[in-house]
Amino acid sequence: MVPHVVLGVNGPLVGKQGLGCMGMSEFYGPTDPSAARRTLKTALDAGVTLFDTADMYGQGDNERFLAPFLAAHRDSVVIATKFGTVRAGDGSMSIRTDAAYVHQAVDASLDRLGADVIDLYYMHRRDPRVPLAESVGAMAELVQRGKVRFLGLSEVTGAELREAHAIHPITAVQSEWSLFTRDIETSLVTAAAELGGCARRAGGADPGHSPARTPAGEPGCR
Repeated sequence: MVPHVVLGVNGPLVGKQGLGCMGMSEFYGPTDPSAARRTLKTALDAGVTLFDTADMYGQGDNERFLAPFLAAHRDSVVIATKFGTVRAGDGSMSIRTDAAYVHQAVDASLDRLGADVIDLYYMHRRDPRVPLAESVGAMAELVQRGKVRFLGLSEVTGAELREAHAIHPITAVQSEWSLFTRDIETSLVTAAAELGGCARRAGGADPGHSPARTPAGEPGCR
């Protein structure tokens, strides 16, 4: 069985190996829904409890795909999703993290997931034109309103993590960390460890993230 760790200081207890579900909807070639459903159940049976998606994966289809699995295993599954990457009909992408969009995005994700609350809600990318105080402040409001339990950030620097954490505790950080990309070792991993957050690695390079996610930087994953 997969061992379990607490995300951050007061975050949820999750399997040390998480499962990213992006490839079940797109990006990695043809998809097989039946095989994907078997993968979800096999992972859960093995002790994997953190299942990761985003509103941009399949333009919402990945969240919809996970909804029946989440409903059937709500007491065992920690669901993580993300906002901020907006896809247009022509395939182009933009970033939006203003407060109004944060509230719009979470309601849409909750509806697609068929859930009352999202366990871990990430800002997928940061729009540098929007102050972190606005974006993270809006995310904190989601916690206060009971729509989200814990907050995460994706692809940020150590300095941005510190700034965000001063506004509201950040439970997890998700960035590419692989043989090809080791940039986060310069500041982000250290900041996550110092703040008691958890840096989670995603191997590979794609429009979102790799489906494989495991905790890294153990001092920050206690």
